[in-house]
Amino acid sequence: MAVNSFILFNGDYHFKDNFGLSYKNRAFCYGDALFETMHGNGTEIQFFEDHMVRLIYGMQELKMSVPEIFKTTVVKKEIIKLLHKNKLYQGVRIRLSVFRNDGGKYTPIDNSVSYLVETEYIENHHFELNQKGFIIDIFKDIKKPINRFSNLKTSNALIYVMAGMFAQEKKLNDCILLNEKGNLIEGISSNLFLIKGRTMSTPSLKDGPVAGIMRKQILKIADEVGFEINHESSITENDLLNADEVFLTNSIKGIQWVLAYKEKRYFNQNSKKLIEKLNSVAFTN
Repeated sequence: MAVNSFILFNGDYHFKDNFGLSYKNRAFCYGDALFETMHGNGTEIQFFEDHMVRLIYGMQELKMSVPEIFKTTVVKKEIIKLLHKNKLYQGVRIRLSVFRNDGGKYTPIDNSVSYLVETEYIENHHFELNQKGFIIDIFKDIKKPINRFSNLKTSNALIYVMAGMFAQEKKLNDCILLNEKGNLIEGISSNLFLIKGRTMSTPSLKDGPVAGIMRKQILKIADEVGFEINHESSITENDLLNADEVFLTNSIKGIQWVLAYKEKRYFNQNSKKLIEKLNSVAFTN
């Protein structure tokens, strides 16, 4: 039996190769879905409770019915069992998708949901800082609108697809997205942080970035180690050019430091210290 052969669908385990979703699936037809991407390690899922809080909040915003098991430890146990069935005992990427069930056109028949969990082996058993700093630029072709869905992690991801293609074409490691006001808000799949002296800044959620789980953790750690925190203000290109350090965060990589934006070069001393602290918080062994 091949390693990583199973997926989890509504509490049942299926062989990947034999499983398929309906062509009427609302995630496919209308982007009527949310997802969480989580880092796993053996029998641990890092910051699982925070992921579930964000997922349930998003479901409520989209007027989806929240299954009772999402409010218990059942789903976590199901996912850990999936890791064992797939023989994934070290680093793993876990994607938990929730979509409204088939039926209706734009207007659904009802708000019941299904959930699907996929797993994928990754090399980083813990969070590891990139040895080579990222080269980034600003993606200006499409600006992200600010609305009540901006902070959610939905399957409506075309702006990130286009940003990813821009980065690929320009041979960049990542790029920074703008909101409709022209403020810097996030990377392709990450939150943005700047350090200037002892001040750490990240774009306000009011400006429209995804409310990242790792963003929350880094703000908590930064406060504990004595940074002055600025997470309520807008971030501009001028702030980017004046920063001492720039890094990106997400739930899979933790922290990824940026080396260069245009002619500007950045350090990574604080990034090294923060990722050490993050690992001490995230992993029990």
